[in-house]
Amino acid sequence: MSDWLISLEGTKAGHQLALALAILAAFLHAVFGALQKGRHDPWLSRGAIDGAYGLMAAPVALFIVPWPEPHMWLIFAGAFVIHTAYKLLQAMAYTQGAYTVVYPVVRGTGPLFTVIGAGLLFGELFTVTQWLGVATLLAGIFGLAVYNLIFLETDRARLPAALALAVATGGFVALYTTYDAYGIRATADPFTFLAWFFMIDGWFMPLLAFLRYRSSAAPPALPPLLLRGFVGGIIAFFSFGSIMLATRLDKVGEAAVLRETSTIFAALIGWLFLRETVGPRRVALMALIALGAVIVEMGG
Repeated sequence: MSDWLISLEGTKAGHQLALALAILAAFLHAVFGALQKGRHDPWLSRGAIDGAYGLMAAPVALFIVPWPEPHMWLIFAGAFVIHTAYKLLQAMAYTQGAYTVVYPVVRGTGPLFTVIGAGLLFGELFTVTQWLGVATLLAGIFGLAVYNLIFLETDRARLPAALALAVATGGFVALYTTYDAYGIRATADPFTFLAWFFMIDGWFMPLLAFLRYRSSAAPPALPPLLLRGFVGGIIAFFSFGSIMLATRLDKVGEAAVLRETSTIFAALIGWLFLRETVGPRRVALMALIALGAVIVEMGG
């Protein structure tokens, strides 16, 4: 399968596959975010998820995929630091603010910085039409955040901290997206990067979660938490794995922008499962996000 994927790099078929992977990543990333924000403490949820995907990735990394080339160890170290900072910021943001306010701000900040970073690092250039698409998509995302802020946010005291953390998290989304694209392109076999990344990335947050669980006055029951971790671990493989493969097959900036249609899926999840309101204005803003993604894709 690795040889087949590599053969598609830079081809029309590779572009189409990258598009499909980016949209898949968008949907799964919204589900992933809802799992972390939902029933359990975000720190415990993230620890359970990371522990699950780290354990699942270990046998693949150690016994199935080729071992990383020597230069990859430094790249993995950088990825570990960046993703750990991202996850700490994300958990703090979810602790401080409502999911429907925090998530759009995080996702709206990320693609703009990613497009700029991809231009600097990979020499990718967006056309004027694509920049118009980016502006349209960001207008929809931040419009959704403002709407949620006005009509859904009830805890105003912690709002400034929540928004600041959301913007910082979005910056790290851009950083890890660009860095991971560099990392997955630096090894011969993309699945080597994926398997080793998940194994290395999966040990830190479970330690924090264990300490938080042990010190909790009323710790939650373990079976539901571990089940959430298992489901989240599988989703993480396909969500993060899809976007990483998309950035190897095609342009990093386009994949990052298309992934931010996750905000639409997040709003739908909030409505269907978290009992959050979705009215005509939010539907219009979600349509604006989708239109921006279409303009980016068609303008390339």
